[in-house]
Amino acid sequence: MKNFLFFSFLIILFIFSVSFIYASYLALKIPDFEEIENRKISQSTKIYDRSGKIMLYEVHGEEKRTIIPFEEIPENVKKATIAAEDKNFYTHMAFDWKAIIRSVFIDLFYNKRIGGSTITQQLAKNSFLSSDKILTRKIKELFLAIKLEKRYNKDEILSFYLNQIPYGGNAYGIQAAAQTYFNKNVSDLTLAETATLAALPQAPSFYSPYGSHVEDLKERTKYVLEQMKNIGYITEEEMKIAEEEKLVFAPQSKSIKAPHFTMMVMEYLREKYGEDMIETGGLRVTTTLNEELQKIAEEEVTKGAENNTELYKGKNMALVAQDPKTGQILALVGSANYFDVENEGNFNVAYQGLRQPGSAFKPFAYIEAFKKGYTPETILFDVPTEFTVNNPNCPIKQEEFNDENNKCYHPHNFDGIFKGPVSLKNALAQSINIPAVKILYLAGIEDTLKLAENFGISTLSDRSRFGLSLVLGGGEVKLTELVNAYSVFAQDGEKHKQAIILKVEDSNGKIIEEYRDEKERVIEEQYARMINDVLSDTEARAGLFQGSLNLTIFPEHEVAMKTGTTNDYVDAWTMGYTPSLVVGVWAGNNRREPMERQGGSILAAMPTWSSFLRRALENYESETFNKPEQIIREKPILRGDYLNNKQVHSILYYIDKDNPLGLNPIYPASDPQFQNWEDPVIEWAKNNIPDFATYNSVIEMKN
Repeated sequence: MKNFLFFSFLIILFIFSVSFIYASYLALKIPDFEEIENRKISQSTKIYDRSGKIMLYEVHGEEKRTIIPFEEIPENVKKATIAAEDKNFYTHMAFDWKAIIRSVFIDLFYNKRIGGSTITQQLAKNSFLSSDKILTRKIKELFLAIKLEKRYNKDEILSFYLNQIPYGGNAYGIQAAAQTYFNKNVSDLTLAETATLAALPQAPSFYSPYGSHVEDLKERTKYVLEQMKNIGYITEEEMKIAEEEKLVFAPQSKSIKAPHFTMMVMEYLREKYGEDMIETGGLRVTTTLNEELQKIAEEEVTKGAENNTELYKGKNMALVAQDPKTGQILALVGSANYFDVENEGNFNVAYQGLRQPGSAFKPFAYIEAFKKGYTPETILFDVPTEFTVNNPNCPIKQEEFNDENNKCYHPHNFDGIFKGPVSLKNALAQSINIPAVKILYLAGIEDTLKLAENFGISTLSDRSRFGLSLVLGGGEVKLTELVNAYSVFAQDGEKHKQAIILKVEDSNGKIIEEYRDEKERVIEEQYARMINDVLSDTEARAGLFQGSLNLTIFPEHEVAMKTGTTNDYVDAWTMGYTPSLVVGVWAGNNRREPMERQGGSILAAMPTWSSFLRRALENYESETFNKPEQIIREKPILRGDYLNNKQVHSILYYIDKDNPLGLNPIYPASDPQFQNWEDPVIEWAKNNIPDFATYNSVIEMKN
């Protein structure tokens, strides 16, 4: 360990020695300055739709800045800034060598970047230098900071800093920030508001109260208050009062289009190019967004959310539309109203939200089952079934869904009706629950999770959390990822990497990033086509949608679709696609309050999905899905024949779930689920097949 530290010290010493010599040369080329106001001109980053003609957002635009004298800046503002950025500001000489060494060491050996710049260095960088993350710029920054400290006293430097540092958007300086975020003069800010503004300069776009990292902003504000308390600027009581204050931000300027999508792009740019490049680098960003489809999406989501609020107490909705042939997101609405601060409208449910998909997860279990030899004609019994093994305290009653005390699990269907023997095709198309749970057991939970992960769903990694309820939506997913996963079906098993950027150019027009189609095959064509054939069959799904069936029919277009609703009506989904367009809609509430019972997927999500898709498809040519090859299995149960000389059994009587195409099991009862499945099937047969009991008693006597 000692040798490691000594070696590290030598490396750092060498770097500083070389840097100092080189800096001496560079210092000669640093331009002189007469006044701090003669600073460099920052270039704004502009974000466009896919045409490159419609600007969605300009990161700065015209700068908002109001210079206020140092003596008029409240003491708490000065102290909060020092606590947040540079607690040794009044004692160091331009730079903090300990912080620099710590920053270099962590960057070299842990590949992590932490702040090491003082307030003076930040002022030098923001006033005179580019945002390039290169050694020469850092050295120039250091020498400029030294020059600043020689020419101006500490109060003057802090005054310059507070009057021109960027606080996000086009707000430069503390007064503009106070007016932008709280609609107040800086003299009227509370301690909590002051700490919040002091938290912003470290990463203005990341910590923006209008972006997707509001919780991170709260944590950094808390850190600023704690630093102020530790330094002795405020008391512990003042800190606690400030931490408990509920902040009310001023409404954001509505000069931003497709705000949730644009903030996603901003986050992507920040992670790839850094905060400084976004703020001052003059990037020109062409995104994948189709402005026409985005407009339709926003109109339909607004209308749908208003309707759901009135009928089902579901105030929010999200929509994502994607080109499955390229992976490019064409439209995205993360919440019904981005500017509705009261209902957390700036939260991007589509990209950030983790929501249970309900039955919208079922196709992944079915496609895994198809891989293992089951067919759309395979018969499973939709009868009251207990799936907990060896628990005599689990009575099978229709009204009981899940007895937490006894760990029982006996799901029922949305309509409360059990349908007896059903093919997998009808079971999936009509979203029947008992067969879905059985198919997950047959396909295997672990294998189904692996398949979903290969399809692009990244949020189900904790395997220990999931049981058979997974197939009814027991795990949380993101709408963006679920849309991307459904695009694999649309493309016959091929996945295209999801994209939001077509091109990024620097301030000189040089292309520094450009879209490349990244694709991979994740499932054989046959199995994807089997799913498409089921989900696009209007006749097969008619029993589920009944009076709403017309919402699933699009003249001249073949559309596959699947709905999903969670048991507590917190989340309602509709997912659908053609070979050229995938659309997913989520409905519910941002704070997870359940909708009223009628607010399921068919009524709360599907109308908006249908209206959007109907309008969107006007610009698409008619396409049909490729049909799967016909499969004929030797075993009668796998090809749809469940009656064999009037003998009726559950599927576990005929197949070994680990080898369904192999020989019939010698001892079917060795499967732990066998008796749970077999008994209700026999009971169904007794009640529905004439002379079943008499005939089978004769068979038993002969045996």
